[in-house]
Amino acid sequence: MRIFSGAIALLALVACGGAETEREPVDPLLEAEAEARARLADSGTIVCAIDGEEGFRRECTIERTQGQDGLILTLRHADGGFRRLLVTDDGRGVIAADGAEQAEVSPISAAEIEVAIAGDRYRLPATVRP
Repeated sequence: MRIFSGAIALLALVACGGAETEREPVDPLLEAEAEARARLADSGTIVCAIDGEEGFRRECTIERTQGQDGLILTLRHADGGFRRLLVTDDGRGVIAADGAEQAEVSPISAAEIEVAIAGDRYRLPATVRP
């Protein structure tokens, strides 16, 4: 899977190598929810589940800064904690910009990904392509 930064979307996922696969049908409700969350992310708000919580809440914020190594996303929690992610262009997508924990990226829909680091999960807008 390859990920690039985009203008409106934070990330764009592109599958690399392998045979062509048929796209799964798009669920209109999932797409509408993802588009709404993308608009919130543009305003600086994202949904997250912190410290192993089951449900997502609209209480995290996102800041984008250009660092020496590329685009840095700082995901801030309501309690003052935060995670920093580096957007890569080498097929890994995003990685933890600091710390020992690795970021795991999973596509949720054609317009959204989930990033998990330790017990924290974040839903970010993305353009997912087959």
